[in-house]
Amino acid sequence: MPFESEPSDADKFRSWMGAALVEAQAALQTEDVPIGAVVLDASGNVVGTGRNRREADGDPTAHAEVLALRAAAEATGSWRLDGCTLVVTLEPCAMCAGAIVLAKVPRVVFGAWDAKAGAAGSVFEILREPRLNHWVEVYPGVREAESAILLREFFAGHRQG
Repeated sequence: MPFESEPSDADKFRSWMGAALVEAQAALQTEDVPIGAVVLDASGNVVGTGRNRREADGDPTAHAEVLALRAAAEATGSWRLDGCTLVVTLEPCAMCAGAIVLAKVPRVVFGAWDAKAGAAGSVFEILREPRLNHWVEVYPGVREAESAILLREFFAGHRQG
């Protein structure tokens, strides 16, 4: 029997991002910005999913990351998600980055950078802010082009005039 190695982190991240992209696509059905997120436990099992639902729910906090964190906390029975990884198609904003820190998530993987509101290194650096009591490992740019194209196409179709 040939030796089979474990998939590398990069391979896992790409695979997990596929699940987040499925969530992002689903957000289009409710005219929400196509951002999707998944939370995985230490074994790589999905314990929470989310997609933007601000339009669908009329809730300014219904970002993909927040909804995925809520689902993961419910599934695991704990708000402390210290063995989990959050994978999201767009760099988290300040609100979502704060929620990630408060949930004690140790690792975030994201697709596209958010040059307007990103809080994982582009505009702000909340996830690795030295004054906070929890730091997050950040892995950016995973399937970045796919995430960025989805967003560009959405906004191109929603711009007026």
